[in-house]
Amino acid sequence: MTTAYRKTFLITGVSSGLGRASAAGALAAGHRVVGTVRRETDARDFAALAPERAHPILLDVTDLDAVPAAVAEAERMAGPIEVLVNNAGYGQEGALEESSMSDLKRQFAANVFGPVAMMKAVLPGMRERRRGHIVNVTSMGGFITLPGITFYCGSKFALEGISEALGKEVAGFGIRVTALAPGQFRTEWAGRSMDRAARSIPDYDAVMDPIRAARQVKSGSQPGDPAKAAQALIALIDAPEPPVRLFLGDDALLLVEQKLESMKAEIAAWDVLSRSTSFDSPQPLPATAIR
Repeated sequence: MTTAYRKTFLITGVSSGLGRASAAGALAAGHRVVGTVRRETDARDFAALAPERAHPILLDVTDLDAVPAAVAEAERMAGPIEVLVNNAGYGQEGALEESSMSDLKRQFAANVFGPVAMMKAVLPGMRERRRGHIVNVTSMGGFITLPGITFYCGSKFALEGISEALGKEVAGFGIRVTALAPGQFRTEWAGRSMDRAARSIPDYDAVMDPIRAARQVKSGSQPGDPAKAAQALIALIDAPEPPVRLFLGDDALLLVEQKLESMKAEIAAWDVLSRSTSFDSPQPLPATAIR
């Protein structure tokens, strides 16, 4: 552990899970951390981790109008934000047809709109200083997909795309953007933190019942260690050339590799039709002939 101050982090959602582990890891590495929480009791608990370097701020990231003032207060307390970690969010479980449009709006408010508001609030200062690192905690579900968490996957796909495109916009200003995509980690994500849509359509029983039962059984015994995820975050921040995307966990890597192979096979199978759409292409073959 180092005792000298290194960088100022702003991490959203530090009351539990990966956010709490990330904040604890950054503090142990000698960084200063401003952490957002939604309750006063959580603010006191967080401040107690390192009284001189752990600075809680009350903020619900879905309150978009409150974000600029919260970031300004964070910088007043701890100095310019050098690392933003957009961690706050949750999972919505439910088949698309059984989930409401309100479910979708809440999921995107927490997992997409809130992180974007945080980025917009820190970017002017980072751009002026010509340095900074934004880490958006996405998920392996932002690259692969799993049935039963359709809205969640959609929100994480959106944040992945925003992260990658933003990184290209701000690279010339010395600002790096990384999508940090965990697999299954031992947090409350699949337990009390998950929002579950009510079951209503029997046709989905064969899909949803095993998924819901398995997820509840696995909650609390996932293979990923949050403390090791925090160590990976610190290594990422310290890297001279950080990646655009970093997957965490054997499960994430396995499923991503399987998807990449499947994508390659599908692209090859439909290559002729894909290439048939420009003005100078020959007439496309019927789909039945492209196999």
